[in-house]
Parts: sequence; structure tokens; C-alpha cells
Amino acid sequence: MHSAARSQAAPQHIRALEHANRVRLARAELKRRIAAGAIGAADVVARSPWEAETMSVSELLMSQKRWGRARCRRLLVSLGVPENKALGSLTERQRTALAQVLEARTAVLAEAV
Repeated sequence: MHSAARSQAAPQHIRALEHANRVRLARAELKRRIAAGAIGAADVVARSPWEAETMSVSELLMSQKRWGRARCRRLLVSLGVPENKALGSLTERQRTALAQVLEARTAVLAEAV
């Protein structure tokens, strides 16, 4: 009886590990693209791709260059968004506000250069 339960659980367990690996690799690629400036954090917040659905907002923000915990925390406190909130669970108001603030910061940096 136990061996039958194990044989049925193993494929599901393997599928879960494979899915977790796909998500991890996709997130790593997304973070690299954000750090390189190929895609903006505001774009990721606005369109919320599948690989970022369960990613925390602070993890996304800190993947940008020159963004540490303090800057991230300061921004999120001003918007009333918890640091550990998943991108996929943001309300429309929170998502819009965060995307607008990030776009405004990007525009200010672009003008400075």
C-alpha cells in the first residue's frame, strides 16, 4: 500500500521540482534583464509576467542597479505596500501607483543623463 502511494506521489513531486526550476531560471533571466536596463521594473509591475507573479515586490525592486533594501523600503512605505507582497497579489491601485512612481524615477534619471 505504501509503495503504491509513493509511486503516485513521485511523478507529482518531480513535476513540482521541474516547475520550480523553470520559475527560478525565468526569474534569474528577468532580474538580469532588469539589471542590464533591457526592461524596466515599471514594465514588469504593469504587465506582471508569469515568472514574476509570486516574486516579492522588494525582490523585483532590488534587482535594479543602485536599489538596496533602504531605498526599496522607503518607496514601498510611501505607497503603503508591504515589502514581501507578491507582485501577482497587488491590487490594481497598488500596481498603478508603483508603476507610475517607477516610470517617473526612470524619466528623471533619463533627463539627468
